[in-house]
Amino acid sequence: MVETVYVTTANEAVFRCPQCQRTKTVDASSFEHLTPPLRFKMRCPCGHQATAVVEQRRRFRKEVSLPGSFVHLVNGQPKGKGRMTVKDLSATGMKLAIAASGALSAGDMLKVEFHLDDAARSPIKKKLIVRNISGSEVGAEFAPTETLDKALGFYLRS
Repeated sequence: MVETVYVTTANEAVFRCPQCQRTKTVDASSFEHLTPPLRFKMRCPCGHQATAVVEQRRRFRKEVSLPGSFVHLVNGQPKGKGRMTVKDLSATGMKLAIAASGALSAGDMLKVEFHLDDAARSPIKKKLIVRNISGSEVGAEFAPTETLDKALGFYLRS
C-alpha cells in the first residue's frame, strides 16, 4: 500500500500509519536535495510497514483527462490555436497536453476553454501563464487576473 504525504506550508511532512493512525512529523527541508519522486519505507511502532510518497507541491492536484481548446497569445494578440487535454487541475493552475507545444515558451499566455466532467458539464474559460514545458506537457498557472470560480473550486473538493 502506498500512502501520499503532502508537505505543509510550515515545510513539514506528516507521515501517518494506515493501520493505527499514529503520526510522525518530519522537517521537509531535508528533502530539498533529493530528486522526486520521493519514496520512503515507513515502519510504525505498531509493526505495520508501508511505502510513502512525498508530494512537494503546494496545492492538491486532481488528475483528469478533459478535452478542450487553447489560443496562444503573444503581446495580447492571437498567435496560434489548437486542441489540448487538461491532465491535472489545482487551485493555482493546470497541466495540459498540447501536441504543438514546441511553439510555446515559458512566460507565454494561453486562453483555454474546456468543460468539467461534473453533472453540469461546467464550462471553464481561463487565462494561463506557461511556466514549464516538457515534451507535449505544459505546466501553467492562472494569470493574476483570474479567480477560482465556484464550479472549479467545488470540483477540486469532490
